[in-house]
Amino acid sequence: MTRPSRRNTRGKTESSSDGDQPPINQNPNPKTRMPARRNRKFSRILSLSLCGLLLVAIGLFFNKYYINPMKKTVKPRVVTPLPAPKLMDLPMFQGEHKESLYWGTYRPHVYFGIRARTPQSLVAGLMWIGVTDGRYSMRHVCQDSDGLKKYGWTHHNARDYGRQVFVDQRLTLTTSFLKSKEIESGYGGDWAVRLEADTEEVNKEKTEIVHLFFYMADEGGTALGLGRGISDITDDHTLAFGSRDDLGSWQLHLESKDVFEFHYAGFKTQHIHNLSDLVQTNLGIQARNLGRLQLSDTADYAPNILVFQISAKLPFKADIAFISKSSDSTSRTVERVKVLTGDSLTSLLEQKQKQFDDKYQRCFNMPDELNAEAITVGKATLGNLLGGIGYFYGQSKISLPSSSNLVSGDNYISYWPAELYTAVPSRPFFPRGFLWDEGFHQLLIWRWDVKISLDIIGHWLDLMNADGWIPREQILGAEALSKVPSEFVLQYPTNGNPPTLFLVLRDLVSGIKKNKFTASETNEITIFLRRAFVRLDAWLKWFNTTQSGKDVGTYFWHGRDNVTTRELNPKSLSSGLDDYPRASHPSEDERHVDLRCWMHLAADCMSSISELLEDRHVGKYGLTAKLLSDFELLNHMHFDYESGAYFDYGYHTEKVRLSWRVVEAAGSYPTREFVREVLQKPTLRLVPHIGYVSLFPFMDRLIPPESWILEKQLDLISNTSTLWTKYGLRSLARTSSIYMQRNTEHDPPYWRGPVWMNMNYMILSALHYYSEVDGPYRDRAKIIYNDLRNNLIRNVVRNYNETGFIWEQYDQKKGRGKGARVFTGWTSLIVLIMSEVYSDS
Repeated sequence: MTRPSRRNTRGKTESSSDGDQPPINQNPNPKTRMPARRNRKFSRILSLSLCGLLLVAIGLFFNKYYINPMKKTVKPRVVTPLPAPKLMDLPMFQGEHKESLYWGTYRPHVYFGIRARTPQSLVAGLMWIGVTDGRYSMRHVCQDSDGLKKYGWTHHNARDYGRQVFVDQRLTLTTSFLKSKEIESGYGGDWAVRLEADTEEVNKEKTEIVHLFFYMADEGGTALGLGRGISDITDDHTLAFGSRDDLGSWQLHLESKDVFEFHYAGFKTQHIHNLSDLVQTNLGIQARNLGRLQLSDTADYAPNILVFQISAKLPFKADIAFISKSSDSTSRTVERVKVLTGDSLTSLLEQKQKQFDDKYQRCFNMPDELNAEAITVGKATLGNLLGGIGYFYGQSKISLPSSSNLVSGDNYISYWPAELYTAVPSRPFFPRGFLWDEGFHQLLIWRWDVKISLDIIGHWLDLMNADGWIPREQILGAEALSKVPSEFVLQYPTNGNPPTLFLVLRDLVSGIKKNKFTASETNEITIFLRRAFVRLDAWLKWFNTTQSGKDVGTYFWHGRDNVTTRELNPKSLSSGLDDYPRASHPSEDERHVDLRCWMHLAADCMSSISELLEDRHVGKYGLTAKLLSDFELLNHMHFDYESGAYFDYGYHTEKVRLSWRVVEAAGSYPTREFVREVLQKPTLRLVPHIGYVSLFPFMDRLIPPESWILEKQLDLISNTSTLWTKYGLRSLARTSSIYMQRNTEHDPPYWRGPVWMNMNYMILSALHYYSEVDGPYRDRAKIIYNDLRNNLIRNVVRNYNETGFIWEQYDQKKGRGKGARVFTGWTSLIVLIMSEVYSDS
């Protein structure tokens, strides 16, 4: 219906009023007509006023309930994506590349898990029953409390093959994963899993039973079908079937020549991350009712999770094949299953393992001096890093200021839904993405598979918001969230993280200039950098805007607690070095030498990228890099001539300690608290703690090869009273007042003494550089380099052989692995140390 205009509406009203007037000839006396006219005029004014008030009321109503709420739903900048084309939309990441990476072992937090690189995926995984403290315990999610003697990938190529070994008490379990793409296959192809279980029991006559649980689940809640003849698995080897838009119809098959007992259970739930509890509850009910460890052989209505129990005597072997776009022809489906099971699968797995071994030698060209033990450890370390690559989807939780009313009743606002394809530092402790870790991961991964490395970097850069900020820790999805303590979930948009991705980008640009890549790889890297440029520029601007200090060319890490009464030295989590000692009293007057060096790396890398792309901004970045590499200015800001070391600057006193204090509380018993006590007023000064931070100008190669200051750095590195140990360089000198001191009652020393591989790698890289350039300290740098390299390799290999694991850090006194085990994040840099391949060398 056509709405009348205001003008037409007003015209109709006037006609109606005129119609009530008497004919002009009926009463010609003007005196008798005037009051009527006044009344009519008054009526019209009153009517118009009422209409106006009504319109105002309607306007206020719509403004309150429709317009204002719309304004409130406008997303704050902190959760608004950077308005730039996404890297993952590039054609190079579509088509065959994207499909080839569709399936993978992308669930690093579980002992063995498969999913697709898509939200609401089909997922598969493995559980088994072990024994902990004399009681049965379900193994599923990686956790130290399970007490496995050893586990991890011995081989993994990041694309279509992996082999993993678990040693759980007397049980040795091997899982192998293989992908296959046939003409008939659906999107992403088919895949197979081989399960091999054996025992270390010397007396083979003793009967050992293994209980394995293989499951298939649909994150979207779509019902899965039980295979025909599921109650008699020997007659029909189809475990499950279903259909998806991207895959078409699919089937899951089991093949084994060994005798086994079979049971199953089906569940309907959206909470896949609680699957272990569902299975254990089901087993518990059956154990009470039947006295046996078996699933119930029942399923909820329209289950989206199917769990299949295989119980068998050891040794035992079984193959599971996933057939996508399964054929209507039963005979053809059987043929495809045969390719992925039995002798055919054995042959394919052997081929893939040999290809991994050959590629490992090609990529890293291990020197002859390394023994077979070191080569084996290197392969397992790389395999674990590649096997730890995961896919996550969800929303980060971003902290809001206490004064914010954007989300009523909550202290956070959600980031936009996003996906992340990334390596992870540690499967049991940190099975999620960490921004500064990822740069170190990619130093290995780009040398193994540059396309996968670009894919991962692209995912990270696409997480950038409108301000140029990237949340430093990515906790995406319920499974990832279930592994994180609540106090570490929120991300703070004022805080950064070392931009280590520039380490990788610098390598890629340098590799192009030195013709290390094929023509096709060079073209793809260039296209990637051109698309990434606006994001990298925004990232650098974010640091220059939010992390800059009071003086030109100075920076400090935001996020330190300046009112704490609990911490001996307030942590700088955003720096990545956590409890490494900084100024005792955080303030805006601080200057952090490590962040200054990271910013030099970023500006210098951006200058190189601009030059490669022939971009007009090359001069801008070059000037910034020149300022931050100014040796005299660096020394003026951070160098202590007495100790020959570089230090942070800020309000600091050494007279700080933690002490017990009795606190009286009204109506309750007194309590003892471990609190910080300041015994001297802080002053603006250099912070006199020698450690990794002191060596950042050395690591960044900002010290001229002929400078006497370089000799001082070599003295610090090689001195056993400061940093040198037989196991690598310690993170903080023994001479520091905070060396190996607790930071709170509950926080043991972290970056206050132990040996960390990422920093040792960067120091080794610098030593290698200074041992090859002309200068008076060249020979000495070479000697220190060789000794440090040998110490690191020897200790990592020894620990792996003794414990079965690569560790987060290593004790500086005896070299024992410490912190998280199965830490094949940046500790995997030992592979580059073995191969003597260093960043930008």
